[in-house]
Amino acid sequence: MSNVTASTTGMRTAPIRSGFWLVVLGAALWGVDPLFRIILLKSLTSSQIVLLEHVVLFLAAAPVLWRHRAELKKIRLRQAGALMVVSWGGSAVATILFTKALSSGDLNAVLLLQKLQPIFAIGLAAMILKERLPRNFGPLIVLALAGTYLLTFGWTVPFGHVNSFISVGSLMAMGAAALWGGSTVMGRYLLGSMSYETVTSLRFILALPLLFTITSLEGAPWQVNGGWGTTSAIAINLLLQALLPGLLSMLLYYKGLNTTKASFATLAELSFPMTGILINWIVYHQLVTLPQLVGFALIWTALFFISNQQSKQAQAVLK
Repeated sequence: MSNVTASTTGMRTAPIRSGFWLVVLGAALWGVDPLFRIILLKSLTSSQIVLLEHVVLFLAAAPVLWRHRAELKKIRLRQAGALMVVSWGGSAVATILFTKALSSGDLNAVLLLQKLQPIFAIGLAAMILKERLPRNFGPLIVLALAGTYLLTFGWTVPFGHVNSFISVGSLMAMGAAALWGGSTVMGRYLLGSMSYETVTSLRFILALPLLFTITSLEGAPWQVNGGWGTTSAIAINLLLQALLPGLLSMLLYYKGLNTTKASFATLAELSFPMTGILINWIVYHQLVTLPQLVGFALIWTALFFISNQQSKQAQAVLK
């Protein structure tokens, strides 16, 4: 290969590699969510917080969607179905299922089953998007999942008996994992015919009717105690939560997903629990344990090799 050809190939594969790391960065921003949510939960329910967050996001996304309104004319039945999976399934229903699972099942078993999300995403990507995995992808999946396990549970076994997995809570956790995995795959599908700005905007806007319904059925009162100081703190935290782990993270995520396979992206999302551990260490002064350090190393090793795998695949296609 000549120097000119090699340079051109490198330029073409650079966006693919950077896209993967944009997914990593976007998912990592999800980990800062608790910084803002803790104050909000003192005055509002989870569904109220999510609804208000989506109202803020609607105000930010509506002008963007208006600029890209020509793309709406191209939406067909398949795209509409994919949008419902992304907005209703990934944003609303999955979160509700996971929250209910935490309250009705064994906590550790629920957390462990939620880690199956990459398996669902990779399987759906193979069936729906016809993605083919590289030869050495299997060991990298195992490496990444092992690192996530250590981040969450350390050296311990997270369940006492097999019955922990045979419960309504466990089924809800698996349903949430499947919906989140499906949301990744459907997002990648939509980016084949839409811009990442349009997909991000529709994700937030289409979820609003469902969130209004859920909040209304919940029937919780809307009240904030503590005067203007508390109200201002809630408003600032709500705004920051909506714009940082909400809007900015999803813009980065979908921009990166535009050039990243869904099967690769779902493993890139494992940067999310790593951020959570760092937040606990820096803000809440919780010590990072040896198993968590090993988990960090395993996940970053897997992410590095997965990024290289995707670049090699792109180079093979361009040759």
